[in-house]
Amino acid sequence: MKKKIVFAINYFYPDLASTGQLMTDLCKYLQKDFDVTVIASQPGYAGEKASSKEVFEVDYLDHIKIIRVRLPEVDKSSKISRIRYILYYFILANIALLKERNVDIVYTISQPPILGGMIGTIGKLFKQAKHVYNIQDFNPEQAEAVSYTKMKAVFKLARAIDKLNCRYANRVIVVGQDMSETLKKRFKNINVPEHLIINNWTNENDIIPMSKDELHVQEFLRNNDLEDKFIVMYSGNIGLYYDLENIIKITKYFKEYPDLVFLFIGEGAVKKEMQEYVNKHNITNVKFLPYQPIDSIKYSLNSADVHLVVNQKGIKGVSVPSKIYGVMAAGKPIIGVLEQGSEAQLLIDKSNCGTVVEPQNYQGIVSAIEYFFNMKTESLQQLGLNGRKYLNQNLKREISINKYREVLKEVSES
Repeated sequence: MKKKIVFAINYFYPDLASTGQLMTDLCKYLQKDFDVTVIASQPGYAGEKASSKEVFEVDYLDHIKIIRVRLPEVDKSSKISRIRYILYYFILANIALLKERNVDIVYTISQPPILGGMIGTIGKLFKQAKHVYNIQDFNPEQAEAVSYTKMKAVFKLARAIDKLNCRYANRVIVVGQDMSETLKKRFKNINVPEHLIINNWTNENDIIPMSKDELHVQEFLRNNDLEDKFIVMYSGNIGLYYDLENIIKITKYFKEYPDLVFLFIGEGAVKKEMQEYVNKHNITNVKFLPYQPIDSIKYSLNSADVHLVVNQKGIKGVSVPSKIYGVMAAGKPIIGVLEQGSEAQLLIDKSNCGTVVEPQNYQGIVSAIEYFFNMKTESLQQLGLNGRKYLNQNLKREISINKYREVLKEVSES
């Protein structure tokens, strides 16, 4: 009889959040070995309206049972709205979990911040199940890095709670070597919870390098008035932890570059602020697009000449930008705005697929863009293909998912 795993993971298919795509891949692979149930919110990451008025709605994807919970609409620019959304998910996910029978493992991720792990702690206590805690982002460290609140007591309490989640979990999984160091630092290298590193991934069979002459890439360029342009792209969450509200200001240096376009694809809390800056300064070579459909992402990624992969200062060891895997799969060069020693910086360095600038070094970003803009096309393409080659050799989806499978089997049998 298969062991039962309940995933409390907030975002799941068809949501466009990177964690939702990762967890969908993982659950689809694991359903052969485990009885999988997922507790997730109704799709809404890109601003979709809820399709059902039911508080709990059961859905299926292959053999995966999905319990979708109805949450209030969230305004990502409002702290109160975010907190209300998080608390609703936390309460409803716990109710759904406690109703489930014969649970062997509760699998949670670090979203919502702190409370994601707490769902697993509560599930382990009341369901007599094992808990696997996957930390995609360390909080409150991430919120501290951007001074999300000045109330130090809030950070202290949140850290204490999440340390409890880590300590009580049967296994902690982090997604980068630098994140392992952060976990050790949390516990001052004393009685550090048992943990391992498993890299995130992308679907390298779906996202492959394509030229701008490919039919669908051409269509994307034509539909968005991007033909014959050198495109600097950022594709992903336009949120609080990337310093995009300041990075957008570098576009004024390229205002008179008619052949260069900055393209920002996605949604998030600082998108409106970025748009206002561009409009105020009459910068016409900056474009914003919403999230692209999942089956079109491979074409939009391949329309770029160079991609921005960025994190705010202080995020080293706290989070790994998952977008780097998609960019490497597409074989495109990267300008990384990243701290030295961070997981993403090390990937760019090891694979020789781009260059890295320290966060808040805005002149350095300008210089990097100018460098790539003036680089020969053949050299630029080869730089990007270096990333694809490294991904093929070291970061295939199957490698990471098999590691998850082995860990979950080990935990379920212990």
